[in-house]
Amino acid sequence: MFAFNTLALIRWAHIVAGIIWVGLLYYFNFVQMPAMAAATADENGPGPAAIGRYILPRALLWFRWAALATWGTGALYLLTTGQLLSVFTLGLSSGDTEYALALGVGVWLGTILLFNVWAILWPNQKKLMGLVSGVNEAELAKAKTRVATVARVNAVLSIPMLMFMVAGGHGVAL
Repeated sequence: MFAFNTLALIRWAHIVAGIIWVGLLYYFNFVQMPAMAAATADENGPGPAAIGRYILPRALLWFRWAALATWGTGALYLLTTGQLLSVFTLGLSSGDTEYALALGVGVWLGTILLFNVWAILWPNQKKLMGLVSGVNEAELAKAKTRVATVARVNAVLSIPMLMFMVAGGHGVAL
């Protein structure tokens, strides 16, 4: 008989949300930002509004909520398995450093990425998309620089985040 496995469902949701989140992170860094630069430079093309008006808002919606869903389902998994404190303290609270240290580094990197998405990228993207009124040119330039910088930082941090999270689950000691 088939038995419903809640833990497997939480893990599955975490993995799917993570694929969407990191996939969109790479899309923004490796596809959209260069495409926006090319669209801006193309005098005879449709301009960046074609991307910024129709694709960007939808992609950012999925990006933000996939980030939150990934983090939330990961935390729920750790809570359900009784490992939340051990992982967030990098094994110091339990002495289980082989698993908790590796996974904990990944979890903390993921937490930093989540913070960057909601506290830095999203407020600045809202300015760039015109969703915040009263923003002057200097503020727009600053927002554009912040978005580009933090998006690249997140792309770079995502590699060790994924490596540490996989290492923890596969028994790889640091």
